[in-house]
Amino acid sequence: MQRAAILAAAALLTLAAATEGAYAARHDSIPKYVSGAVADKARPDADRERDANRKPAETLAFAGVKPGDWVLELAPGKGYFTRLLSAVAGPDGQVSVYTVGAPPKPDAPPPPVVAIAADPHYSNVKVTLQRLVDVKPTNSFDVVWTTQNYHDFHNLSDPGIATLNHAIFESLKPGGTYFVLDHRAEAGSGARDTNTLHRIDEEAVKKEVEAAGFVLVGESDILRNKDDPHTAKVFDGSIQGHTDQFILKFRKPKQ
Repeated sequence: MQRAAILAAAALLTLAAATEGAYAARHDSIPKYVSGAVADKARPDADRERDANRKPAETLAFAGVKPGDWVLELAPGKGYFTRLLSAVAGPDGQVSVYTVGAPPKPDAPPPPVVAIAADPHYSNVKVTLQRLVDVKPTNSFDVVWTTQNYHDFHNLSDPGIATLNHAIFESLKPGGTYFVLDHRAEAGSGARDTNTLHRIDEEAVKKEVEAAGFVLVGESDILRNKDDPHTAKVFDGSIQGHTDQFILKFRKPKQ
């Protein structure tokens, strides 16, 4: 009995050491400019409260965003990642925001990202309230970034998803990254649930983006939730904030 207890204790110590080592390895792989951006005291408390579920440090590190990058963000929402991207890109970089669908009407309240861009702390954030497909920047950006919104691009009649992905391809420098994070739908469902559950099948995303000329170079499961049945709307209280999400990293070929 004593020998069994000793062996059991040794096994637990070994497991604890391995777990601690794996944890340290994960965090050692996160660049200081990323961890510094997440720790920035200028971030709103509401953003910090979402960090446990959104894992921004791991997400940014996987995407490969770095100081000096020019980042194009599409559909920034309230600016959760806008602030983080601004801090990572730094004074030598820039975060540009364009609209995807119709620009806001003149009498409509400005989107939240306008206030972020007006804050001197985020002076490298530039907002253009025009559609990307109309402005048509060419070979301008190191990264195009969109999170939890690709499915909504399907819900626009203009531009179509193929037109938008082509515009994104053209806007990137050769070798640039197209980063897509979204809520996972039932496998094989394609774009069926984009307007109802606000989810999309990741395989459909891969096919659409690759059809624009991109190459898939990375996938991450850091936001995977195998307990999500993929049947509830992402805003449903039973799953909101804990949806099963996929992360895809595409690259524009250098040639």
